[in-house]
Amino acid sequence: MELREKAVIVVVDDEEDILELVKYNLEKEGYTVQTATSGEEAVRTIRKSLPDLVVLDLMLPGMDGLDVCKILKNDATTKQIPIIMLTAKGDESDIVLGLELGADDYITKPFSTKILRARVKTVLRRGEAEVQSSEKSVISLPGLSINAERVEVRVNEKPISLTATEFRILHFLALKPGWVFTRAQIVDAVRGEDYPVTDRTVDVHIVSLRKKLGEYGNYIDTVRGIGYRFREV
Repeated sequence: MELREKAVIVVVDDEEDILELVKYNLEKEGYTVQTATSGEEAVRTIRKSLPDLVVLDLMLPGMDGLDVCKILKNDATTKQIPIIMLTAKGDESDIVLGLELGADDYITKPFSTKILRARVKTVLRRGEAEVQSSEKSVISLPGLSINAERVEVRVNEKPISLTATEFRILHFLALKPGWVFTRAQIVDAVRGEDYPVTDRTVDVHIVSLRKKLGEYGNYIDTVRGIGYRFREV
C-alpha cells in the first residue's frame, strides 16, 4: 500500500485522555489523525478512509480490539493496513493472538510518547519498503521453503500466513544458519536501529512464528542468555 504525502492514522481508544494524548502527539509529527471510541465505529471509519496505519486499543466496549483486527485482516480492502495494538493488558497470550491475527506491533500502557512516535514512524517506513531478498531469493529446507521474492513461506508444500514482521525475522535468521543473533541485532535487521528494543518484542514474535511453523518451529533455536539462531540442517 503506497503512503500518501501526509500519512493518515486512525486511533481507536475508549479512554478520551489517551485518545487525545495520542492524537496530539501524532499530529505534532505531521500526520492526519482520525479517532474512534468503539470497535464498531473503528471498522466504519477505517473502511471509509483506508488509512496508512491504525493504532488500536484491545480493551474496547462491545467489539474488542482483537475482533476489530480480525475483521480488518479478513477484508481484502483493509488487510494490508498495518496495525499497532495499544493495550494495558500484560497477558502475553492476547499480544500473541493479536500478532497472529496480523497486527504489526504492540505498545503496552502506560507508554512514553517518544516510544509511540518511534514505533509509528518505524511501521510506516516499513510499509514503504519491500522485503529485501538479500543474499537468497529462495531458501529450501526439509519440509520448509522461504521465498523472499514472493514473501511466501510453505510448510510441507502448503502456504502459511505470516505477518510482515514474522516473515522478516524468519528470513533474516534462515539466511545465516548456525549464527547466533541477539534480540537487538534481530530488531536492527528487521525494523531499524531507532526501534526501542525489549526482550518481549522479539520473544513474542518468535512464539507466534514457532506456533505457525508447527513441527518446523524447532528450526529456530533459543540460545539462553543471548538470543536466537536458525538450526543448521
